[in-house]
Amino acid sequence: MLLNINDIQIDSIKINFNTDALWMLNIALAIIMFGIALDIKVSDFKILLKKPKAILVGILSQFILLPFLTFVAIYIINPYPSFALAMILIAACPGGNVSNFFSKMANGNTALSVSLTAFATLICLVMTPLNLHFWGSLYEPTNVILKSISLNPFELFKLVLLILGIPIILGMAVNHFHSEMAKKINKILRPFSIIFFVLLIVIALYDNASIFKNYIHLVLFLVIFHNIYAFIIGYATAKLFKLNKKDTRTISIETGIQNSGLGLLLVFSFFDGLGGMALLAAFWGIWDMFSGMILATFWGYKKNN
Repeated sequence: MLLNINDIQIDSIKINFNTDALWMLNIALAIIMFGIALDIKVSDFKILLKKPKAILVGILSQFILLPFLTFVAIYIINPYPSFALAMILIAACPGGNVSNFFSKMANGNTALSVSLTAFATLICLVMTPLNLHFWGSLYEPTNVILKSISLNPFELFKLVLLILGIPIILGMAVNHFHSEMAKKINKILRPFSIIFFVLLIVIALYDNASIFKNYIHLVLFLVIFHNIYAFIIGYATAKLFKLNKKDTRTISIETGIQNSGLGLLLVFSFFDGLGGMALLAAFWGIWDMFSGMILATFWGYKKNN
């Protein structure tokens, strides 16, 4: 018997994810961020002083326009409250850890991508909690969820600082004082950490197989739409400010590839594995790897032909 969407209490579903698995997810994400920071130098931030326009356009697209336009889309689509809050959460996260790879593959501006990753990761310590709380509170259905779990923005900030801030500082320190060592570590660490992180998501999916089997189709459209929407927002914003082709591609990718791993971690840490949020965040993490690869391959192919 097929489930009728009107009969599904999606917001009452709880994803099973035990404490040990949550700690492993924390560690995996911290290792990934440490690996990203091994590629970041203090000199990368000097671009802000020399050519601030592209960086500022990227930040505008990712941290201002994407959350705002996601909020607008939610008002129009009117999804389940937990789906809506997950969309706001994903839009509030910084760029994903593979965006630099996709930018290079797409023949974008790799230096800009690295600088955006570095700067966005730093400001997300403030902007991610701020955007989630601000936009989530403005929409009544999601505001009800925020009130029900008593989300403390300061506690959210502390978790983001612990998982992102400290590993980034350590990674940059290693790169600054031992650059050759940083390169050697990163060659091994980055692919291993990403595989480990994906494996954790797969385990989470496996342990909740029946839930995902029954309800994944409900987030399919939302994730694909939201991801393409984000790519378009980034591309259109860069075009609006008359950036060149390489910068435009990079900002599109940086806006469309979001750190859904951080989003998933926050769902389990603060929202008790709320079903709709976990479903959407987990599927986003799988989908944007696929969509990013397609877009990067297409743009890379256009350059070579």
